[in-house]
Order: sequence, then C-alpha cells, then structure tokens
Amino acid sequence: MINIEIELEKSLKDCETSKVLDAMNYSLLAGGKRLRPLLLFEVCRAYGIDETVGIPFACALEMIHTYSLIHDDLPAMDNDVLRRGRNTCHIEFDEASAILAGDALNTQAFYLISQASVRDDQKIKCIEILADCAGINGMILGQALDLEAEDKKISYEELERLHRNKTGKLFAAPLMMASVLADDKVHLKFWHEIGEKLGVAFQIQDDILDVTKTSTELGKSNSDIDNHKSTSVSLLGIDEAKKILAKHFDEVNEMIKSLDINSDKLIALLDGIRNRQM
Repeated sequence: MINIEIELEKSLKDCETSKVLDAMNYSLLAGGKRLRPLLLFEVCRAYGIDETVGIPFACALEMIHTYSLIHDDLPAMDNDVLRRGRNTCHIEFDEASAILAGDALNTQAFYLISQASVRDDQKIKCIEILADCAGINGMILGQALDLEAEDKKISYEELERLHRNKTGKLFAAPLMMASVLADDKVHLKFWHEIGEKLGVAFQIQDDILDVTKTSTELGKSNSDIDNHKSTSVSLLGIDEAKKILAKHFDEVNEMIKSLDINSDKLIALLDGIRNRQM
C-alpha cells in the first residue's frame, strides 16, 4: 500500500531551503483526506495497472489542491484563519510567503509530472488534463464564480455550476489521469462527468456539515456564512440537499459499475466519502 504522506515528503526534498519551502511543507504535509490521490490509485487498481506508476501524478494533484487552499484562505479571498486543524499558511508565516508557497506548489506539480517514468504521450496528456481542470476553465473559474457570489443570493443552478468547476474539476482530474495511465482514452469524457458529479455531491456534503458540525470538529473555518455566500443548504434546505447528495452518489456508483473494470474497491472508497462524518 502506498503511503502518500511519505511520497509527499519526498516530493519537495530536492528544493532549495527557504522560508517559502517551509511554508510549502507546512501546508502540503498538514494532513487532510488525500481524496484525489486515493481516487487516482483506486482507478489505477481498477484497471489492473501498478498503482505506483501514479505516485508523481498523485503528489501533483495534492500540490494543486493545497495551493488552491492556501490562496483560498488569503485575506483577499475567504480570509480564513483555520485549515486542517491549525493556522492557515498566511497566519503561520505571512501573506507574501503564503502567496509564493501556493505559486511554487502549482509549478512544482507540473515539474513532478514531467519527471514521471511513463511514456511522453501519457505525461503530455496528464499535464493537459491537470492544467485544464485546475485552470481558467476549471477550478479557477469556480473560485472566480465563488468570489462573485459573495453577498448575493444566486440560484441553485448557478451554485451547481460553481461547484462543478471549483470542486468537481479537481475530482475529475485523478480519474481521467488514471485512465490515461491505463491507456484508456475512450472513457475520458465519461470519467470527467463522474468527477464533476462527485465534486458537486462532495460540496453539498460540505454545506451540510457546515451547519451540523463546529469549526473545531471540521478542523476549518466556516467562511461561507461569514462571507454571506449561498450554499445548497441555504438555497434548498437540509432535507432537499441530502436528497440531491444521495442522488449524485447513486448516479456516480452506477456509472462506474457500467465500466468493464474491477471497481469494487473504488466503490468502497466512494461509499466512505459518502458517509464521512454524517
């Protein structure tokens, strides 16, 4: 079994010592659910390929995710002080170091993929996928929509578009990258749809937890309420939000089961995500 924490530690070992590197390590190694690496490894296993081939790609995904959290927490964005049960990066260090740490994790992610021991065409395709899912047509678009939604009441359709980009695209990336590593490019759009649907369900679940758990229990601030953002719970009510959450998870499971892969452990992982802290 791959220990992603050890692999993440190793991923920055060749970087020059600096305060920014300290900030990168502080945020990258702060724990977390590591769902994106886990999804990548489980899809690799489902296709019957050695999951160790996915290590640099899994580390790259976690670097992109961590950079997004560092920047989300900044005063200019959500202005959060708690992340993964401890100070956010800009509180522990300073705002400039946090910005640079996020920038550096972003670029280091693509460097890691460039050094992976797979065919060049696979590396290029995975770089394309990650750049698209994390960029202006993906996660960053979602972040922009999120900022625009502050102090506004938006429709649920607008909120779902936000979630599909901000959260769903970075869930789609590990599924698609694992498919590329398994030489299955036929189902890339299918995996993309699964990832977006999973991301929406995950974000609805976050919205529910935000009103049923404390910041201490969650290990993070609840800035959506402080920033007057619309959530699935505020727009639909908790009961309807739970219905939509269940519907999305059921659809994800059925879509995966329709593929000719050994998906039992992947489904078990998704069931674990579905039942987290609920």
